[in-house]
Amino acid sequence: MAIFLTGDSRIIVQGITGSEGRRHGARMIEAGAQVVGGTNPKKAGQSIELAGTQVPVFGTVADAMSATGADVSVVFVPPAGTKAAVIEAIDARMPLVIVITEGVPVHDTAQFWAYAEAAGNVTRIVGPNCPGVASPGKSNAGIIPADITSEGRIGLVSKSGTLTYQMMYELGDIGFSTAVGIGGDPIIGTTHIDCLQAFQDDPETDAIVMIGEIGGDAEERAAAFIERNVTKPVVAYVAGFTAPEGKTMGHAGAIISGSAGTAQAKKEALEKVGVRVGRTPSETARLVREAMPSR
Repeated sequence: MAIFLTGDSRIIVQGITGSEGRRHGARMIEAGAQVVGGTNPKKAGQSIELAGTQVPVFGTVADAMSATGADVSVVFVPPAGTKAAVIEAIDARMPLVIVITEGVPVHDTAQFWAYAEAAGNVTRIVGPNCPGVASPGKSNAGIIPADITSEGRIGLVSKSGTLTYQMMYELGDIGFSTAVGIGGDPIIGTTHIDCLQAFQDDPETDAIVMIGEIGGDAEERAAAFIERNVTKPVVAYVAGFTAPEGKTMGHAGAIISGSAGTAQAKKEALEKVGVRVGRTPSETARLVREAMPSR
């Protein structure tokens, strides 16, 4: 199994005719994903060749879903148009929308997140500013490289794209059920807790890796959730142990003030509930190896 994204997932790309939509749409197809269409209102009725495959272009998400049975949309739309693109997908009742776009105004994210909730939470949003979701050996939706790891029994949830890739590479011999890049913006659709619950419920995930970073209290809330609800081994890494106080580091959400949101505070909260926390990505990978149940 996998969470959120399986071998049966049928993917469309909103913004498929743009440079990023084309490039990563082709990479998804090469990774074995079923990319069944895309949207661009100005080019509806045309098709686009991606990785040797003719992919139809539709005017709307609803049209694409009706014609192809798509149940996943990957959004490669510039920041100014992202809110409208996500709302269109919500209106079409798309089950999973993965927003890759970086630089989406936080106010826009808050609006489309609230819109999804008001519509009954039919649509799961991952992102924005995220690398996507990869279920190795099954499907790949976003920009996560397909050749850095293998199919296996580790679940990964991460705020950081590059640390997602590093962890997948370092543990490639064991392999992953699913890796979810949730993004590092102050407001995101799918959280650490959502993924922890899904991995806990997935019979083919044996251990969970959680990558966080300084700023906010998402990791502390995840620690409280783990204590109450997660029985599988969890190993974590928190980026930003050397970050100076009050300085924004990388992601918009990665800023600390006083003792709140520091890597050390997050590490202590996680360790208090039995989560082993590495101080470097490589140490974290070693801890995961030690935590994996013998089968």
